[in-house]
Amino acid sequence: MAIESGARIRSAVFADQRRLASLFNGDVLLHRHLDWRKPLDWIGTPPFLVLEEYDQILAALACPPDPQGIAWVRLFVATGRLPVRDAWFPLWEAARRDLASRGGFVAAAIALQPWFVDVLEASRFELRQHIVMLERESQAAVGYSLPDNVALRLMMPYDLPAVAEVDAAAFEPLWQNSLSALEWAYPQAIVATVAEQDGRLVGYQISTPNPLGAHLARLAVCPDMQGHGVGFALIADLVQRLARRRIYRLTVNTQSDNAASLKLYQQMGFRLTHERYPVYCMQVEGGA
Repeated sequence: MAIESGARIRSAVFADQRRLASLFNGDVLLHRHLDWRKPLDWIGTPPFLVLEEYDQILAALACPPDPQGIAWVRLFVATGRLPVRDAWFPLWEAARRDLASRGGFVAAAIALQPWFVDVLEASRFELRQHIVMLERESQAAVGYSLPDNVALRLMMPYDLPAVAEVDAAAFEPLWQNSLSALEWAYPQAIVATVAEQDGRLVGYQISTPNPLGAHLARLAVCPDMQGHGVGFALIADLVQRLARRRIYRLTVNTQSDNAASLKLYQQMGFRLTHERYPVYCMQVEGGA
C-alpha cells in the first residue's frame, strides 16, 4: 500500500525518543510487546522504523531480532491521522525487507487488541497458539522435596550465562530468552532463584512485582531434570519467599498447548483466568 506524497520511512534514531514518547500519550493505536525492555530501549537495533511526514512522526514499528532468528513485533504505534492499515502495511513491508536482507527469521507477535489481530491476519501472519494467564491467591504454604544433590538458592549476576543455557535447552527458539534479555530481566526481579545439582545449574525462576502481587515471569528446567520435581520446588520456594513479604497473589502465563506447564501450575493451585491472547507468526525468508 502506497504512502502519501511527502511521507517517508526511515530508521528511528535516538533524537526521536522525545517525539515517540509524546506519540505514545496521544490519540493513537498502540501495541507494546510483553517485554523486559521498554519500546524506546530498542532504538538503534534494526529494524526500528518510523513513518514521517514533513518532520512529524505518524507511526512507528520495531521488530529487532532477539533471540537469534526470532523477530517479535515489539512496538507498533499509529496516530489517528491515517487509517491503521495505511500505517502498518508500508512499515511492515519495509521491516520485512530489512529482516529478509539479514537472513531468514520468524516474525512473531502477541495480539493484545482486536485491531492488531486484523492487521496481522491481513499481512498473512498465521495463528500459532494462544497465551493464557493463571493466578494463585492463597496464604497456604506448599511443601516440596528435591532430587538428590539438588539445592535452591538466590540467583546471582554471575549465574546469567548458565541461566541462558538452561533457557535455550528448555524452550523452542520462539520462546527462548537470550542472555541479553536475561540481563535486562534480572534487575527487575522481586525474587530470582536457581536450582543447582553438584555445581551444575539445572533450573531457575524469575518473578517480578506488580501492583497486586507478583508475576512468575519465567520458569525453566533442563530437559533431563524435568519431571523430577525441580519446577515444583522452585515455585513452592517462591511462594514461601513471597509470603514472608506478605505477598500472596501470584500470576503466570504460558502457552495454551503447553500441557506440562498447565499441569504443573494447576497442581500448585493456579487457576486459569479469562485472559487469552493469540500468537501470530510468519516465516520471513532470507534474500533480497
